[in-house]
Order: sequence, then C-alpha cells, then structure tokens
Amino acid sequence: MKKGGILNSQLNRVISEMGHRDMLIISDAGLPIPKEVEKIDLALKSGIPSFAEVLRAILSELEVEEAYVAEEIKEKNPQTSNMIYSLIGEVKFITHEELKELSKKARAIVRTGECSPYANIILISGVIF
Repeated sequence: MKKGGILNSQLNRVISEMGHRDMLIISDAGLPIPKEVEKIDLALKSGIPSFAEVLRAILSELEVEEAYVAEEIKEKNPQTSNMIYSLIGEVKFITHEELKELSKKARAIVRTGECSPYANIILISGVIF
C-alpha cells in the first residue's frame, strides 16, 4: 500500500504518465466533460472534496509549467481566484468558453465536489530537469 500522497489509483496513474506540456484539468462539479477525455470523478457530494483540497494534492505531485483559469473567476469567485494565485502565482486567463474548448485536448479531467462558480483550472505539466 502506498504510504502517503495521492491514494486514488486512477489519478496516480495519470500523473505518472504525464509528459511535458500534457494538460490536466481540475474541475468543479458542473464542468461538462467531453466523452473522449478520461474523467477521474472524485466528487462524493456537494463540496467534497473541495477544489482547493484537490489542487493542493495534485500540486504536491505534479510539476506545473503554466496554468489557465477562466477570466470570469475574478469577478464571480474571487476567493478561489485568490487561493489559486497563492498556490501557483501567475496564471493565464482565458474565457470559460475557451477553457471548455481546450478541455477536449486534456489528458484527463479531475472532477471535484466543488459547487462554486468557475472553479476550474488547466494545469500544463512541466519537467523536473
């Protein structure tokens, strides 16, 4: 048995298989997930697990080169926007529609139980060397 870190086997597999510039999305409970993209559904009930909990766990195991969030988050969900900034620093802003379009190219989408608006992020994997 794994001693710590992320215990979800599906999420562990995806993170370990990611290469440079692969895209992993962490989503709220409502983001539409394209049928052709792998879904890792962690949602148990409203708010569990939270977007913040999942983001922190993934950042502890994934090298992130850049990140994208919806422009709308700044006005509609500033608390989550501030939390993202505190964890990642600089992020790039795109429209929510652009985020949904890019989601078709994701390696996987991790669905959380988050039920606050625009709590979605695209993480672009980096390299550790």
